[in-house]
Amino acid sequence: MDSAAPLENKVTELERKIRFAHLPIPLIEKLTEEISVLRMGLKGENSFINFENFSNYVKCILSLPFDQETKDVLDIAKAKEVMDKNHYGLPSVKDVILEYLSSLILTINNPSTSARSPIICLTGLVGTGKTTLASSIAESLGRKFERIPFGGMGDATDLRGKSRVSIDAEPGLIIKALISAQSRNPVILLDELDRITDAGRKDIMGVLVELLDPEQNKAFVDRYVDFPFDMSKVLFIATANNTTNVATAVLDRLQIIKMPSYTDEEKTVIASKYLFPKILKQTGLTEAQLIIDESVWPTIIRPLGFDSGIRSLSRIIEGVCRKAAMLVVEGKARTINVTTENIKDFLPAV
Repeated sequence: MDSAAPLENKVTELERKIRFAHLPIPLIEKLTEEISVLRMGLKGENSFINFENFSNYVKCILSLPFDQETKDVLDIAKAKEVMDKNHYGLPSVKDVILEYLSSLILTINNPSTSARSPIICLTGLVGTGKTTLASSIAESLGRKFERIPFGGMGDATDLRGKSRVSIDAEPGLIIKALISAQSRNPVILLDELDRITDAGRKDIMGVLVELLDPEQNKAFVDRYVDFPFDMSKVLFIATANNTTNVATAVLDRLQIIKMPSYTDEEKTVIASKYLFPKILKQTGLTEAQLIIDESVWPTIIRPLGFDSGIRSLSRIIEGVCRKAAMLVVEGKARTINVTTENIKDFLPAV
């Protein structure tokens, strides 16, 4: 039996999948040409490796959402409702975001307009709610949400992908985010732009300019995919602790929104009304099993007065809940009431 026959069958199957996929015609033509070349080398020494490489490439292409997108929820009242549900306070920040979303809604409703709003960039210290705000924007629009971490990124190929001629060929993080979202109009968070390494900053910023510029992102080419993908429907949102290390060309395409630090009074409300109910549920406890007196909250947040955000506060509440959970599981208590007298027994060691 011809040893190339099994591979020939697999190539035919790939050809069938390509034919029935909803792909751009130029891309189908490109893949068809590559199949012809692949067939000519089926009896060659590296035929299996060549097939595997091409098969992985086709799987990537077929996973791309060329014609898939979620339907936008164009309701500014809904957006305000989501913001208020997920975030306490921040009135000035919410107002700017709602103004931005209003402009976006008008643009979506009138596709003929050429006006484009700058990309939102939320800046502020750690724990001030930048990432969760970006997630809320996606929720309010009814879009899929993907996050790309830039902390420690040092090579532009992480974003743009590595060519198929490379040993470690793979698509970049932008394409991977689209595949994960299975939508061509997700919200993609470019998280911590200021934490890119010095070595790769120039090239990475160059890719960002292309992604964020409406005149260029209509035909973004990932080196692995090697075919233009229209990024104009993607809603990019960026975050940074500060903008010192962000290139001027990128800043020109961003609308900076500064996140304020939380006061102790705001932390008390956030801790008791937002964080505690959520963490209580995650820990497996009920409201009846763990009660924290109102008078205790200042004691919980006061050691964190130097902390501008709520990340550390969240960890302390998690520690309190876990200690209570252990008492319940061990059968030492059915209901725990944390008061000013026993709070030290529940605070995690720092």
